[in-house]
Amino acid sequence: MSSSFADILMDMGFDREKVEKALNVTGNQGVEPAMEWLLAHGDSIEGGNVGFPEGRTLGETAPEVENPPQEEGAGTSGLKDEDAKSIKCEDCNKLFRTQLEVEYHASKTGHTNFTQSTEEKKPLTEEEKKAQLQLLEEKLKQKKKEKEEKEKAEELEREKNRIKSGKEMIALKKKYQEEEFKKAMEERKREREEDRLARQKIKEQIEADRLARKAKTSNEGVESPPVTSNPTIVKPPPPKEYNEAKIQIRLTDGAILTQSFGAKEQLSAVRLYIEMNRTDGAGPFSLMTSFPRKIFQEEDYEKPLEVLGLVPSAVIIVSKAVN
Repeated sequence: MSSSFADILMDMGFDREKVEKALNVTGNQGVEPAMEWLLAHGDSIEGGNVGFPEGRTLGETAPEVENPPQEEGAGTSGLKDEDAKSIKCEDCNKLFRTQLEVEYHASKTGHTNFTQSTEEKKPLTEEEKKAQLQLLEEKLKQKKKEKEEKEKAEELEREKNRIKSGKEMIALKKKYQEEEFKKAMEERKREREEDRLARQKIKEQIEADRLARKAKTSNEGVESPPVTSNPTIVKPPPPKEYNEAKIQIRLTDGAILTQSFGAKEQLSAVRLYIEMNRTDGAGPFSLMTSFPRKIFQEEDYEKPLEVLGLVPSAVIIVSKAVN
């Protein structure tokens, strides 16, 4: 970054040595601090052959240019090295002190025609420096504004993505709950039908036994002792297997949430539901039951609800976690 700062300051007319010293003194904090330091101390910097590579000046060694004059009258009209005070761009008539400035200008503009010149590149006046500084400040403000607008747009895009992800998650959760509810209703319907068929079968068996006893009594006469048939042993229906747990959740602010979960779902699913729907603020919390009293530990969150005794229904209390 400091290299680009130096290039900007050199393009404004300051020598490389002064620019490097200004950047070092100001801790490479940017162009503006270095510019202010240069405006305050630029004339007092000692440097001798400031800005010339390998300690050379225009009077000592001619800088290398891409199209040097080949004979008298071409370009410099026989200009000697010791008479040269600057390097001139024939494409735009700008003057430069050093070969480095020439190379920078050529790389930036694509100009290739440079010659030695007796014109001396004048340093910037106070008014020119102030104007350059003001222009620089405006450019920095513009860049800062563009950066802020870009960051704001990126933040807005991130927020849109977060909202979109949240909506998709809520939609998936709702779909999952609807499917689970549909499965639970179908299971209940099936259980009710099985119970009805079982009761009907028992009634039919009892009626058949009654008719059989009546027919046998009629055939043997009145004096014959009644013959009792062996009682039909009706097996009780098997214990009902619940596939759903209806959980009532009591939050720390007294609010109550009610939600149904699959019997084989882990306790962590209840915890996730609380995190997404709680109205008592954020923060860590723990779960417990009041009767029998049990505070769930970390290993309990990986266990199914039916293993934890929360099926077919249970009340879970949310309490703030103690650090």
